[in-house]
Amino acid sequence: MRELLILGMALSLSACSEDEALSQRQPSPPPVGDIALATETVATGLSSPLYLTAPAGDARQFVVEQRGRILVLENGSLLPAPFLNISGKITSGGERGLLSMAFHPRYATNGFFYVNFTDLNGDTRVERYRVSGNRNAADPNSAKLIITIAQPFANHNGGLVMFGPDGMLYIGMGDGGSGGDPQGHGQNLQSLLGKILRLNVDSADPYGIPQDNPYAGGGGRPEIWASGMRNPWRFSIDRVGNSLYVADVGQNMWEEVSAVSTETAGLNYGWNAAEGNHCFASPTCNLSGFVRPVLEYGRNQGCSVTGGFVYRGNRMPALAGTYFYSDYCSGWLRSFRLINGVATEQREWAVGDLGNVLSFGEDSAGELYVLSTDGRVYRLVPASTTRSRRSR
Repeated sequence: MRELLILGMALSLSACSEDEALSQRQPSPPPVGDIALATETVATGLSSPLYLTAPAGDARQFVVEQRGRILVLENGSLLPAPFLNISGKITSGGERGLLSMAFHPRYATNGFFYVNFTDLNGDTRVERYRVSGNRNAADPNSAKLIITIAQPFANHNGGLVMFGPDGMLYIGMGDGGSGGDPQGHGQNLQSLLGKILRLNVDSADPYGIPQDNPYAGGGGRPEIWASGMRNPWRFSIDRVGNSLYVADVGQNMWEEVSAVSTETAGLNYGWNAAEGNHCFASPTCNLSGFVRPVLEYGRNQGCSVTGGFVYRGNRMPALAGTYFYSDYCSGWLRSFRLINGVATEQREWAVGDLGNVLSFGEDSAGELYVLSTDGRVYRLVPASTTRSRRSR
């Protein structure tokens, strides 16, 4: 995220008749505008918390710190010993560091999880680890390299790893950094930079190419799922709506969020020919072949979009299907619902000062969290339960 570096932060979809009948029996959720939302502090004292996730069916939450540690949040408390500490293997600061983690869908039986970090040379490295005999400690000697990608500059590392409902591992890669994509990675199908990659980590060692990847048979690097990214710092996959939401950080003027079917391969998001809905590389351009964002906003509202998740938890059923996002500089909390490809019911939530929002997180129950430079992790909750409990 280019803007984070500038600021000097510590980072920088056919339904069957049965489904139709079910939907007719269930009432539609109320408009988002009728709902009150608040945040509840669940952890403090963290150093640049960049991500939160959990294995399927596990009540714990795992928090990634930029400096190279993964901490366990259990029963509302941070455990004193880290789950994993790889601080000696990483370059941290600016937009570099330990950037995310993802648990294998079968973590409960194989103990595998994956991390994305910048190594001592500043290059992207995705490694697999295994939990030890202690459920709250990983085996630091179990590291296995999955993929490494050279980074020409210090910024725009992307950094998210996430398993999709299809069991594939998705990796977000920025364009390699500097400004304006000077090396042309976004539109270069022979480069893994400026892309979202999709790997099958179960079919081969260290990974296989899914047969339905767009360039599995040639025409580009077979790992590529989507191209034309500037810096997809955070993306997410709605497991109910089968949509891939990508929040791509803008260059000079526009921040954008796109949402497309997870079943559509080989899409081009436009960078660096386009920034959002606007030409970038030249005064005129043809945008017809590019994914167009469902939402964009200008620099008068923020500087660096922080993508979130579609809410699929149980605590606030009226918010089901609502996508939440923020901005690093402005710290507001906003949302929309994707209906027929259109961002509807757009809203900004009055939840107080969140500081500089680094990332969102999701636990195994589908509840959402906000991670901030103030070292806190906030959980989104119904306003009526927390007005007297939120601490600042």
